[in-house]
Amino acid sequence: MTEDIEASRHNAVRFPGISPRAYEHPVDRGALATLRAVPGFAQVVKAVSGFYNERGERLMALASSIRVGPKQYPELDRLRHECAETLDLPAVPNVFVFQDPRVRAEAVGMDEPFVRVSTGLVELMGQESLRFVLGHELGHVLSGHAVYRTIMVRLINLQLVMSWTPVSALGIRAVIAALREWFRKAELSCDRAGLLCSQDPTAALRAQIQVAGGIDPARIDVPSFLQQAAEYESVEDIRDSFLKLKSVETESHPFAVVRAAQLQKWAASEDYRAILAGDYARRDADSPASDWKDDLRSAAKSYKESWNSSTDPLTKAFSDVGEAVSGAAGKVWSKFGNGSEV
Repeated sequence: MTEDIEASRHNAVRFPGISPRAYEHPVDRGALATLRAVPGFAQVVKAVSGFYNERGERLMALASSIRVGPKQYPELDRLRHECAETLDLPAVPNVFVFQDPRVRAEAVGMDEPFVRVSTGLVELMGQESLRFVLGHELGHVLSGHAVYRTIMVRLINLQLVMSWTPVSALGIRAVIAALREWFRKAELSCDRAGLLCSQDPTAALRAQIQVAGGIDPARIDVPSFLQQAAEYESVEDIRDSFLKLKSVETESHPFAVVRAAQLQKWAASEDYRAILAGDYARRDADSPASDWKDDLRSAAKSYKESWNSSTDPLTKAFSDVGEAVSGAAGKVWSKFGNGSEV
């Protein structure tokens, strides 16, 4: 790392006590708020998490991967500490590098979360793109996404076991589809966390281009890449709309061009500039019970804005769904305001 980069990182903005609410996508927050308010949901989370062998996961990582530290991948060790300091995490998660030519990264665990990154990702990306990726994964840690992702994985496994029962399979499929929709929005949230760590929209975009297949970003025209997202969103044939829905249903992540366009839009927003200026939600002021309806309203507003700006015919056909869901959920909260929280 050059002295210039060292100096620029020394002057990077940090966010003491930042709440994940500051960067979370409104639909991500709305979906989680709805789940957390369901009576008994906390007990379900506890029951499912009881089947998750986190100790075994950590032991496997220790036995089969390289644990990042001052003497092993020291550049990644420096980045993980800087990202943790930027987001003011209570503890610095361990990072493990595992052998895989694919570009992969994930946050694992509930009690002591850690991060796994593939050799393919480390070899492909430069320092500032790696900072964005590690910031993204630490965003998952700060937001507590691992709990809900574990539920999704367990349900997917259960779906395979119960696939011989058509009614059960359809019911589980609906729940999994809802969780996957939430997790795709959670990925958008953590792209924002990665940008807060990087504070360099160009480096963040470079990382997303590389994930999409841009082995050498110098050979990619950025406007043309972002134009792909505009074309994807603006199909005029309803048959294409159904194909998009079918394709995305089983995806755990948003498509690459969509993620890139969403993050660049947020990078240009007043919300992002306000956070950099120190105007952001703090963890010590979080109040899940009082923020629940605000999260739902934000989610509905986000969906409505997306629908209003879309030329997709199927999207426009459901333009009132977000407001209807928000209103109905708000009425439920008014009646059952003491629902269990996680």
